[in-house]
Amino acid sequence: MLINHPLLGLRDASEFVYLGDANLLNRPEADASDALQQFHDYLHIRKNAAGEHRELWYHEQGDRSWLIVTRNTLTHDISKVELARDVALARNVQNQGART
Repeated sequence: MLINHPLLGLRDASEFVYLGDANLLNRPEADASDALQQFHDYLHIRKNAAGEHRELWYHEQGDRSWLIVTRNTLTHDISKVELARDVALARNVQNQGART
């Protein structure tokens, strides 16, 4: 399987480490009233998607970047690769806009 790294181009998947569901970037708020339940779900509840799934990959044998790879779990076709930092920055800008 090849992963089209946004900065480095096509790379073999053996250079990367799969780290799970990309929702791990959405850490619960520690001061929420139901924080215990939210952290339980965050740590232990996962979707086992058959089809398109957003995954977190780490480029361990390369530039050590974190990527969000949208991959079909049935065919292994990759439809999108994003730098995780860009996704997190866009989410932060969106959250700040919602607060104002």
